[in-house]
Amino acid sequence: MTEKDIQLFSDRAEAVHASVARVSSMEEAYKYAVDLCAEKEERKPFPGCPKDLSNKPGKIIAAPTLSDDQFASLKGLADAKDFKLIKNNMRSYLGGVDIGFTFADYGIIDTGTIVLNCPNEELRLATMVSEAHIAVLPVAKIVADAYDIEDILTGWMKKADYTAFITGPSRTADVERVLTVGAHGPLYLHILLLEEV
Repeated sequence: MTEKDIQLFSDRAEAVHASVARVSSMEEAYKYAVDLCAEKEERKPFPGCPKDLSNKPGKIIAAPTLSDDQFASLKGLADAKDFKLIKNNMRSYLGGVDIGFTFADYGIIDTGTIVLNCPNEELRLATMVSEAHIAVLPVAKIVADAYDIEDILTGWMKKADYTAFITGPSRTADVERVLTVGAHGPLYLHILLLEEV
């Protein structure tokens, strides 16, 4: 992967309203997540959501795929800001989460898209009910196009895994062709390009 390829991926992701930043370690990625959570307004409950799901006080970060050590590292930073960090039981937070923190499996230069293999519901929900989705993408996992990972995608499909191709924040123009951002998922997508070896 060349510097030119990384820049091209970043340019194309930003063209579809994703934010792209480079980080040199997971610790830097955790700090980014906590700082972003501190900057944003507390989420607003989804209209019509049952009160037991929407009235969760305080800011919430969901990180369902972190290992125990990674979770502990992020929890230390979240606790210092009095944010709740969750890993499981996403169905109890369907009223919304402030930050969803995940790992992208691949990045596609052609469209500025990230690819996530989501074999479990916790990960799928974290990428759908959060107001801001932060995806950590190792630069070594950036490829030119989907054909470069065709065998991997076929393997996931054969296992009946849910695979998400995410290009920018959620948006739709279904109703009267008026563009609406965040209608079916996060309002913001932040891609952290991890350079750690």
